[in-house]
Amino acid sequence: MFLNSLSGRFLLLTVAFVMLAEVLIFVPSVARFREDFLLSHLERAQIASLAVLASDDMLDEELEAELLENAGVLNVVLRRNEIRQLVLSSPIPAPIQATYDLRNASALELIRDAIACILEPEPQVVRVIGDPVQQAGLLIEVTMMTGELRSAMVDYGLRILLLSAVISAVTALLLFLSVRSLIVAPIRHLVDVMQSYATAPEDARRIIAPGAGVRELREAEEAMQSMQTQLTGALRQKERLAQLGAAVAKISHDLRNILTSAQLFADRMESSEDPAVQRAAPKLVNSISRAVSLCESTLAFGKAEEPAPRLQHIQLAPLVFDVVESERLAVGNEDVSYGEDIPAGMYLRADPEQLYRVLSNLIRNARQAILASGKGGEICISADETDEGWTIKVEDTGPGLPPKAREYLFQAFQGGTRKGGTGLGLAISADLVRGHGGRLDMLHTGPEGTAFAIFLPKAVAMVADVAE
Repeated sequence: MFLNSLSGRFLLLTVAFVMLAEVLIFVPSVARFREDFLLSHLERAQIASLAVLASDDMLDEELEAELLENAGVLNVVLRRNEIRQLVLSSPIPAPIQATYDLRNASALELIRDAIACILEPEPQVVRVIGDPVQQAGLLIEVTMMTGELRSAMVDYGLRILLLSAVISAVTALLLFLSVRSLIVAPIRHLVDVMQSYATAPEDARRIIAPGAGVRELREAEEAMQSMQTQLTGALRQKERLAQLGAAVAKISHDLRNILTSAQLFADRMESSEDPAVQRAAPKLVNSISRAVSLCESTLAFGKAEEPAPRLQHIQLAPLVFDVVESERLAVGNEDVSYGEDIPAGMYLRADPEQLYRVLSNLIRNARQAILASGKGGEICISADETDEGWTIKVEDTGPGLPPKAREYLFQAFQGGTRKGGTGLGLAISADLVRGHGGRLDMLHTGPEGTAFAIFLPKAVAMVADVAE
């Protein structure tokens, strides 16, 4: 419907506001017209009275009646030299209803009297007082009927209203055409571009090209262009990630089969009598088992779901020791030392495999950062317990995270903690900790080192809600 459109409503508002402006002009104009009408009758009455005074009151009754009729009044009174003189007179058909003094009338009084005259349909007898022209006396006073005055005011008002309507229509039409050209057409173009982009958001050719001449509309188009550009890039990245996820799922499936075979050979190594093999075999078996578990988890992650944590009370110190031992074997003779500050009797509620993965990711990132700096360093794992939950800290003396890693912390494929890294370790770790109802925070990073904190709450309801 036309009235529900921007153009239609703007047209109606334009007509309404122009008419309102004309009304505000109409009322003072009518009041001014009434004042001029009365002043003209006072002037004509003064001329008639001067004719009578010039003839020394020798005019007959018929001529006086003609003078009064031409002046449009019933009586004329002049005041000269402090003396009031009835110069012309005729019978008054009704009592005088009101007296209007035009000598010092304010604008509000003139408007009030004009409105009262228009609203009174019946002719009345009124007295009008004013100053004589050319200072011919102190004042002039006439008595007249309001019928002719009201008819003239109504006729003048109708002409003003007709003119106002024409001005309003022409103004509204011009503004309507201007708005359609300058505002509605660019907005409609913007809507068409948005609808076209929505049909194929991956197509970069459908991104809007700002071209509006109006500054506000051009800013809107530029904002739309920026949003569409970012969305198109995000959709392309999402598609690439989906393809990557499918590839990882296939690789994990095959890798799981390979590791299963390796696990069988590792089991046979445990029967070896070589002390070094006996020491390394359990670690190898555990590593292969965790690799198989990781492959299975990756397959689940490829289905857009992370397995819910199997919460149980576990002793933290042996788990941390197991992670550190695995990292020591991976380091070999490299200059990286480890420190553990875990209370021997501390138990916490967590999934041991998932917590192992989190700690392993954090410690491995710290070790790789230290090795990349070309200097030695230390990694310290500590833990404490409060009434709210357990906190595990992993601190290193490495060079700190690069700026991009800080900006996209915990976001996969956005920036790793080292050159060539994908950021998957921190992203997976944060996701696993959230599954426990906790959080993974970076406490600080810089030249003095980096520290991460894992917080696991004790409240069973919080963990249960997240695990569901």
